[in-house]
Amino acid sequence: MKDGELRDMLSAHGVIILSIILASVLPLFFLENFSVLGTHHIWLCTCSSSVAAANISLYLVLNPSPSSKRSTFSRKVSKIIQSGLYYLISCVMFHAIFCLYGAPLLESVMETFLLAVLLSTFTTLRCLYMLGPNIHAWVRVFSKNGALTVWERSLQITSACSVMGTWLGAFPIPLDWDRPWQVWPISCSLGATFGFVVGLLFAPLWIHWHRKQLTYKSR
Repeated sequence: MKDGELRDMLSAHGVIILSIILASVLPLFFLENFSVLGTHHIWLCTCSSSVAAANISLYLVLNPSPSSKRSTFSRKVSKIIQSGLYYLISCVMFHAIFCLYGAPLLESVMETFLLAVLLSTFTTLRCLYMLGPNIHAWVRVFSKNGALTVWERSLQITSACSVMGTWLGAFPIPLDWDRPWQVWPISCSLGATFGFVVGLLFAPLWIHWHRKQLTYKSR
């Protein structure tokens, strides 16, 4: 593991956190009555789009998982189409999981799907741009001691924190506090975002603290 990789990761995670902040602040100047709670569906769209754009841009700049083989144009196009299909499947699967765990089946369908898009952006999209549409690589990375690079370890941590944050965010919903953030799916999406940010901050620190025990491959 090289120190340069850790610095690149810190910079990349900082850019992603900044994209979340901008997604919450910039619409205030362009959309009337915008607020994270009051117009939550709009925030879900802007946050997902902002984080996706940041991740894709960082992939093009940093290329955290360079391939040893040269890809032809047709292969690159096929990979992009496959990735888009996997991302869509992820959104549908998360939507179905939310409904199985008690989300409104017929009401708030758009909000539930936008939450699925947000969580897919925090998890699946990062898997796609780091590992590609390669299920075997996904299974390897998310198995015990399967991470081979600092980026893959970061992927493990941020994905786990995002899912955990979504799950914890559901706990206040049935309580009779009558708070605006208890409306579905606000607390879950805020929990997912908070968990994702915690994962982005914690991953470089964890890797730094355990660098002597880690045997990651350098790029």
